[in-house]
Amino acid sequence: MESSRSPSRGAGSSGAGAGADEGVARRGTAGGAGATTEEDGELVQRAIDRTHPRAELLGQAQQIVSRLQIPRPTAHRRGRRGGVELLSAPFDGGGDEIDLDRTLQAMQDPEPLDSSRVIVRQRRRQQRAIVLLVDASGSMRGERMKMAAAVVGAIGAEFAREQLAVIAFWSDAALLLELGARVEAARLISDLLSLPGEGLTNVSFPLELAAPMLARRPGFEQRVILVSDCVHNAGPDPRVAAARLPRVDVLLDVSGEHDLDMGRDLSREGRGRPLPIRDYHGVAAALNAAFAP
Repeated sequence: MESSRSPSRGAGSSGAGAGADEGVARRGTAGGAGATTEEDGELVQRAIDRTHPRAELLGQAQQIVSRLQIPRPTAHRRGRRGGVELLSAPFDGGGDEIDLDRTLQAMQDPEPLDSSRVIVRQRRRQQRAIVLLVDASGSMRGERMKMAAAVVGAIGAEFAREQLAVIAFWSDAALLLELGARVEAARLISDLLSLPGEGLTNVSFPLELAAPMLARRPGFEQRVILVSDCVHNAGPDPRVAAARLPRVDVLLDVSGEHDLDMGRDLSREGRGRPLPIRDYHGVAAALNAAFAP
């Protein structure tokens, strides 16, 4: 098993300085929510068992996706006059208008006509870089882990064309999908459920790992989605790490033991929203709210 030590505090930070970090820590102590320890997390390599299909959870993920109404990223503006930059591309179900010249040119090809030879004009839009953090600690075993897996499958399917990373965490963490790698929702579900579901919950460590990942995607719409019961009981105060990130939305599992105050604090420090979920039926509404304008 390979491992790497936790990044130093502040690695990849993009906002608050040391003074702001201290202020967050003081507010967390005064609030009394959560527990902190001095131990660092480790990013570990685990053997993944992909031999068992997860058809039921993949079906739940597809149900979630069918209910999503997440807007596309905002269109890029070109120049000071604010014109929207356009590009031509084969039709893929989107597009704003047909590029007649390019389409007629493509139709001169003797190959059979299909939708890919219809060329449309699309607004060049800002891309998203999303880091999904999934709690795989002992408190998330059983049905809670299955719900988390359905969330992972749904987000993987919905954002397959975006820059997506997936990190599972407990007292340590495992990288299930590198940022920008090809997304396979079924594989992500299997990979998550292959983890043993044990250990304490270090919420700070995956937030620290997300910061340098997003820092390597300047110009992207940058987001962190945290799926957890937020019962933090290992590592430093996660509110400090959340405050360093562009945005943190918290899908807070309230189906069992949970820390509502910590979930609210993390989303507030991360300029996101606390979104309680009790089962997979509520996940689509929570994600729609996270990405609402």
